[in-house]
Amino acid sequence: MRAAILAGGKGTRIGEMFPDLPKPMIPICGKPVLQWQIESLAAQGITDITLIVGYKADVIKQHFGSGENFGARLGYIVEDEPLGTGGALSLLPHEDTLILFGDVYCDIDISRFIAFHKQKQAEVTLFVHPNNHPNDSDIVVADNQDRVIEWKSKKDKDRGWFRNLVNAGLYILSCDVLPAGDIIKRDLDHDLIIPIIENGAVFAYRSTEYVKDMGTPERLNIVERDIKSGMVAARNLKNKQRAVFIDRDGTINQEAGFLTLPEQLLLIPGAAEAVRLLNASSYLAICITNQPVIARGDVSFEGLEDIHAKLDTLLGEEGAYLDDLMYCPHHPHKGYAGEVPEYKIDCDCRKPKPGMLIHAAMRYNIDLSQSYMIGDRTTDIAAGQAAGCKTIGVRTGDKLSDGVCDVEPDVLSKDLLCAVIHIIKKEKNGNSSQKLLESDL
Repeated sequence: MRAAILAGGKGTRIGEMFPDLPKPMIPICGKPVLQWQIESLAAQGITDITLIVGYKADVIKQHFGSGENFGARLGYIVEDEPLGTGGALSLLPHEDTLILFGDVYCDIDISRFIAFHKQKQAEVTLFVHPNNHPNDSDIVVADNQDRVIEWKSKKDKDRGWFRNLVNAGLYILSCDVLPAGDIIKRDLDHDLIIPIIENGAVFAYRSTEYVKDMGTPERLNIVERDIKSGMVAARNLKNKQRAVFIDRDGTINQEAGFLTLPEQLLLIPGAAEAVRLLNASSYLAICITNQPVIARGDVSFEGLEDIHAKLDTLLGEEGAYLDDLMYCPHHPHKGYAGEVPEYKIDCDCRKPKPGMLIHAAMRYNIDLSQSYMIGDRTTDIAAGQAAGCKTIGVRTGDKLSDGVCDVEPDVLSKDLLCAVIHIIKKEKNGNSSQKLLESDL
């Protein structure tokens, strides 16, 4: 596969800091962001790269030349007049192409991205992820087969509750999607991708890897901090990950019995701050929840998605996000009015079984022995122990003495925030586990 990098940007928001440089040449830790991209692609075997340049194109061409010094073979398309993000794509070779925006810093395992694209036989694959500023990002809506079904623009006035799944600015386009013919001004998203969503061949590849737009001074500083701390490299899925698995009801949001409406979902005080702390740490934040309301017939999959959209939106409003949310829709006990028979089974994913944690470990290359499970019920603790995780019980749901499973957590905590602070302090200080946190005494 070959790559194309859209590197014609001027950088209006960050340009005052670097008035003599095109945006892709802005240095990150002493190296242009475009150089980071080219070297990362070349190191993973993608050496045929086309740079689509415009503003101060000579600065870019002078720095990179043929690409030989950077392990790549570079070609250039120079836009004398801006053609939008999709206008020059008609000049690319007619083959599947990985496309990147030149102002995005990323460190990803590209082979996983490509493998997903091929498995789905997609016309377009979007690299998507949650972020801490979803309100000023384009949101992608995908079904449970990862097929994109809707696009919510950041320019839309009222998007309602939404899942935090953001278009990250990395794409794979099949040769059939690349435009041919006249060279006209086009927008990659709105003119090429959004119109074919209804065909069912646009897919969302969800990843926890590091991808960040560095187009503002604040975000540039964050990227440099994260590179220096080692977080960026550690998040590449070639490396083993660590996660904090978090129960939903009674741990993140207030216990409300069988929660069936978005209006019933209220965050527990401090929960968003806890998730935000995890986002800034080396741990993934993954929600693991039993949702028998599906099998009982109390809520449809669409209704549950609305509930989780509210959860994502509330967390996003406080600058926090879940790296993923996995749920079990099954329930083994029959006899409920309106129950859905095909989900009335004894499955491998319903806690206290560890199926959801094991699935997450496979998807994100997680070392379960270096991970945690936090929950308010004995089933949460039992699932974590069965998966080989360390466990923390929280008292916010008041279910740790429910008697369903004969287990005890490694640590007891007042709430999710105290539990996460304990994990981060233990990580920093290397302290051994303790039965009670100081914040509980």
